[in-house]
Amino acid sequence: MPTAPAAEAPEASGLPETPRPPRPRPPARPRPRVLLGATAGAVAVLVLLVAVGTLLRQPLLIPPLAASAALVAGAPELPLSQPRSVVGGQLLSALTGFAVLTVAGPGPWGAAVAGGLALGVMALARAPHSPAAATAVVVALQDPPLWSFLGLLALACLLLVAAGLAAAPATGRTYPAYWL
Repeated sequence: MPTAPAAEAPEASGLPETPRPPRPRPPARPRPRVLLGATAGAVAVLVLLVAVGTLLRQPLLIPPLAASAALVAGAPELPLSQPRSVVGGQLLSALTGFAVLTVAGPGPWGAAVAGGLALGVMALARAPHSPAAATAVVVALQDPPLWSFLGLLALACLLLVAAGLAAAPATGRTYPAYWL
């Protein structure tokens, strides 16, 4: 049975060896001040959302907002964490969810479409915020009242941004990197 010829090593063929790019590594451990400040900031703003929601007798803490809080507190330098993306991305995604809900009615099929469309809408608006895609899904699954949901969502997003502003000095980081 014939065998294929062995590939020549680069040095044997006279070709220079191309360097391989370094393998990605996990991020470095954060400094204690950053770790404690970011964790405390995330816990504080999520507890604040529950407290304000309790006072208003409306749920203010929804799962996508916990992911938003993690981004603002844990990675305030990322474009996904900036106020434009947090507030704009969440509100645009909710509106996308309501638009799909109007066409398709509540349910998992429409929720899947809403989540995907929300990513495109945010990209077009230059307000990327991946947790907001889940907000579109929540809207399309649960069919909440439009104006009260949008108002509560806007309030929650503004509280997330305010918490990011308040926590930045404690962690020694800058937030926001930009506003608009």
